[in-house]
Parts: sequence; structure tokens; C-alpha cells
Amino acid sequence: MAKLLGETLFEISGQGPAPMKDYFCFEIRKNEVIWRWWKISLRVESRNTKPGEQKESHTDYLDDSRLQSQVAMVFGSHILDYSKKLCQGHFDYLPRLPDSLLLNITAHLDLEDVSRFARTCRRFKELCSSEEFWEQIVRMNCDTVNSGMEDLAREVGWRTIFFTNKLQLQKQISRRKLKNKTPHVDGVDSAVLVSASAGLPDRQHRRGDLANERKMNSVQETHISKVYKDT
Repeated sequence: MAKLLGETLFEISGQGPAPMKDYFCFEIRKNEVIWRWWKISLRVESRNTKPGEQKESHTDYLDDSRLQSQVAMVFGSHILDYSKKLCQGHFDYLPRLPDSLLLNITAHLDLEDVSRFARTCRRFKELCSSEEFWEQIVRMNCDTVNSGMEDLAREVGWRTIFFTNKLQLQKQISRRKLKNKTPHVDGVDSAVLVSASAGLPDRQHRRGDLANERKMNSVQETHISKVYKDT
């Protein structure tokens, strides 16, 4: 388990509480605590102030009430309590596990427990929102995951796949297959173009029909005039 601990056990940085403008960084390493600060002010006497740094061992930090009060003022009492536990040797190994092991752990939890698990820290929240997590959930709860579902998941995401009912899912997969089978011409389905052109004769055919119609009318008029002359 010791291999999971890097050189830096914890690090946080941020601006002090209003109206303070100073910036602080708090770092806990395996053997020491580092407190850094940057003075930010518009006053002339503060322009040449250099950044400050204070280093202490874990034991000295636990006895330094002044530094602890500064940590609590800038980052809150929960960060102070957490830093003291780290310096006392109470390490949190779970958030330091690789994603593959954490996913294996979540596979044994109910969704309600996963929801609580995701609220414990930012690392777990990001993990439980990842595509890898929701793909695992879908494959565990579905009898079969075919290629159509996999292709649809690449477009809409595995989380959407999980929360879509089977009927709607089948409809979306069918629509996607039909869309992929239909060739496109300049972004327009060729099926649409074919169906549109089938109902409309082309220009040359229309011109020919009009010419034939005029010719027939001329023949009929000639025939009628002959009949009148003979009578």
C-alpha cells in the first residue's frame, strides 16, 4: 500500500478570505509540511515583497498552533482536520487506487450506494461520471450488448443508453442503421432526392409533352376545317 503514496500526499492553493487578496499554497509531503504565500496589494510598500515559504516536519506542524490557525482561516477547518490526520499517519488509500481497481469496487455496489460514493470526493465523482463506469453498468445489467448499441453509445454516451428504455433504444438503433444505409449527396439523403424526382417529370419530358399536345390540337383543327368545307 505504501507504493500508492506519492511524494506529495496533499496539496491545495487559493486566495485568502475577503477582503484579503493574498494567495496561499499548502502542501503536505511524506516528511514535511510546506506553507507558501504571496502578498498581493496595491500599496507601494508591498510591491517589492517577496513570496514567503515555511517548512516544518509533521511533528512540528502538529505542535504549531499558529500555522494551523492560518490553514483553517484560508482553507477551512475541514482541511485543517484532514492535514492533521495525514501528519499523524492516517492515510486515505482508497482515493489513491488506480481507476481499474475502483471500477472493480463499484461493480459490487448498488446504484444508490454509487451515488453516495460519488459524493465523497472529486476523484470519485469524476470516476462515476466517466464513460468507462457507465459502460460497465450497462454490460452488467444487459443480457447482450450488440454492435448497434456500441455504435449508438459512441454518439449519445453509455449513461444515456442505460437510462433509455428498451423500446426507445431499439427505435434509435433502427433509425441509425437506416440512416447509415442511405447514401448522402451533399448532405441530403439520396432517397429524398429520388422520391422527389420520381413525382416530377424532367424539363425535357415536359417540353416534349407540350409539343405533342400542340401538334395534336393542330391536326384536330385541320380535320374540323376540312369537314366544314366538304359540307
